Amino acid sequence: MSPLTAAWICWAIVGVSPIAGKFAAGIISPALLVFLGTLLGIIYFTPWVAQNKKWGELFSAKYVWKFLFIGTFGTALPFTISLIALHYTTPGNAAILQQSELFYSLLIAAIFLREIPTKNQLAASALIVAGVLIILLKEPYSPRWTGDLLIVGSTWMLQAGSTVAKKLPKQIDYRLIGMARNLFALPALCLILGIMYLLHEPFICKPTLMMWGVLGYTGFLKYGLAMVVWYKAIRYLDLSKVTAIYLSYPVLSLLISALLGLETPSPYQLVGLLVTCAGAYWISLSAKKEGH
Repeated sequence: MSPLTAAWICWAIVGVSPIAGKFAAGIISPALLVFLGTLLGIIYFTPWVAQNKKWGELFSAKYVWKFLFIGTFGTALPFTISLIALHYTTPGNAAILQQSELFYSLLIAAIFLREIPTKNQLAASALIVAGVLIILLKEPYSPRWTGDLLIVGSTWMLQAGSTVAKKLPKQIDYRLIGMARNLFALPALCLILGIMYLLHEPFICKPTLMMWGVLGYTGFLKYGLAMVVWYKAIRYLDLSKVTAIYLSYPVLSLLISALLGLETPSPYQLVGLLVTCAGAYWISLSAKKEGH
């Protein structure tokens, strides 16, 4: 598989994610889906970990707290919240609003990594924020607005997890990080499920063909293969090129959602999509010029 093919496979997997999440609504509880998905993700990475005898490194006292942070804030919390949000908002909105992660990326990098954004990056971030606001202001105080706010309010967690992952030693293989993201997400997920049990929140799990399909996609594709192809792509291609491909995935999400009748794209969505993608692409161009 070529690096470019890997980049487009990642694009396709992530583009389907909001659709799968929407289909999961009502047939399996969000926290339960993420929990079972991480178990499948663990199964996906276990053969490689066992073959390369990486168990000691996986549970090393040097890395365990960082892995726990990555698992909690990189997988358990943001993925659960985004699935809850899809009970209220549409897959297209969710995909577009996920672009707010880039704004948090610059903010967190400036504070914790001392990577000061350039004027171009700040201007591009302003475009992303503008695109997000265009969508958020369409239906204020509505149920859909609740879902939109959940998406925008949780994407910082993904960047926090990525920041910690970036500070890990370079000799740690990306497949070990993928295994750690799944394995160390389990404590937070068990806590969430335990709270649900104590509060008598219903556990929804309807074993239909749709549920098994969503679960298989979540565990083996989103939590497994997507991590592998993403890191393969960025290792051999210019990061800005891979980022430009990846950040166009809301186009795929919105198109599939419309074709399946899950939503009819509104002018607000189309304008918001155009503005956020323009900002995201601008950031990727800035990164290329700076040699990142």
